[in-house]
Amino acid sequence: MFTGIVTDLGEVVSVEPRGALRRLRIACSYDAQGIAIGASIACSGACLTAVAAARDGGRTIFDVDAAAETLAKTTVGNWEQGTRVNLERSLKIGDELGGHIVTGHVDGVARILSRDDFCDSGPEARPLEETSMARFWIEAPAPLGRFIAQKGSVALDGVSLTVNEVEENRFSILLIPHTLAVTSFGARKPGDALNIEVDLMARYAARLSEAR
Repeated sequence: MFTGIVTDLGEVVSVEPRGALRRLRIACSYDAQGIAIGASIACSGACLTAVAAARDGGRTIFDVDAAAETLAKTTVGNWEQGTRVNLERSLKIGDELGGHIVTGHVDGVARILSRDDFCDSGPEARPLEETSMARFWIEAPAPLGRFIAQKGSVALDGVSLTVNEVEENRFSILLIPHTLAVTSFGARKPGDALNIEVDLMARYAARLSEAR
């Protein structure tokens, strides 16, 4: 279980095919001794299991295996050396729930339709990179549209975000400078694919309404 609050921006070091699996090595700033073998780590929204972790120079490297289902249904199958990955460790009892409940079970792949960068109304003396914000329009797979609501929550590449506007299966999100700086969204552009997980409560509410 996760919250959608990214705690590190990792980088794929290598990708190694292993039959139906793919072994990915990811560099991060986490403490290697704090990553237990078998621990769950959300990697750009996909819950993956750490199978190895060690210190390599000034950084930690952990390994995860992606199975055929993950490779087919998420963006993980397109990752290569140098891909930046949003990371979040699993939630512990007592941790602050800063975003919303995220399972790490990706529902599908969404796509960025447009990106509009602009400045907020802060003091003009502040550097541009500290005031730049971005509005993205996202297209979700059509079957997921009914789970997305204005002012509701959605996880995109593992980031908990608030939905601003909704038009069928298209919706907009507004990212503040901090989010752009500490996640992979800073480099995102139209056409990029994103892992999407709809809000858990919306999914169960829809299921209950169908049962009536």
